[in-house]
Amino acid sequence: MIIQNPDYVDIVSNLILASKYLVIFTGAGISTESGLSDFRGKNGVWTRRDKGLPPARSKHFDEVQPNEGHNFMVQLQEMGLLKFLISQNVDNLHLKSGIQPERIAELHGNYTIMKCVECDTRYSRKEIGWERENHGRGFRMESPQDNQPFCPECHGRIINSVVNFNDPMPSKEMELARDHSMKCDLMIVIGSSLVVTPAANFPKIAKGKGAKLIIINIDSTPLDNLADIKLDVKAGDFLSNVLKRIKNIKEIEPI
Repeated sequence: MIIQNPDYVDIVSNLILASKYLVIFTGAGISTESGLSDFRGKNGVWTRRDKGLPPARSKHFDEVQPNEGHNFMVQLQEMGLLKFLISQNVDNLHLKSGIQPERIAELHGNYTIMKCVECDTRYSRKEIGWERENHGRGFRMESPQDNQPFCPECHGRIINSVVNFNDPMPSKEMELARDHSMKCDLMIVIGSSLVVTPAANFPKIAKGKGAKLIIINIDSTPLDNLADIKLDVKAGDFLSNVLKRIKNIKEIEPI
């Protein structure tokens, strides 16, 4: 069912309140309202690249703040409604907004986090003493430099947690995402084109286990026909209205 009415607030609110195990799945589109470019939208980074065009002007991750869409998830977390968050984003905005680290699987890494390839211990760049000017970017497929910091726990190699093309997916995050996708009874996809696998398989897993599937994305996705509800709306305003509706309903519930 493809719904294009941005006033479709009550039904989504009621589905969230009725759910026992809500999982949200986000892509780059959740962060466009913070000033970042997406990747596969009409003016996305990869869309423009494939057309031979330079990237559209965008802010750096360090320059942006979480938006209403990010806050929506934090508020659901605080109300006990959000059980888990799966994200394809590396921009750190979910953690910056207040999502608890144990409640999120960042499938493609996080640009602020370094990790050990041996023991998988995670560090901020400051914690490990990583300076880009002296130590480089630290991507997995780059040759390590002799001066780069090593893991204090096991003396293993430290790399950037961001997953680039041809890098292996992080096993811990993939396992968490799969487990929660199989548990959920409602999955809401926000701002993802759902064309990048294996990440895009998790909504299908959830649906296959009987969960209701809501997709919120301006552009079409390959899973639109699988969704119970598809909303072609900007996420921030719509989710802000859903949050207000949920709070109103909870306020008038009998004690």
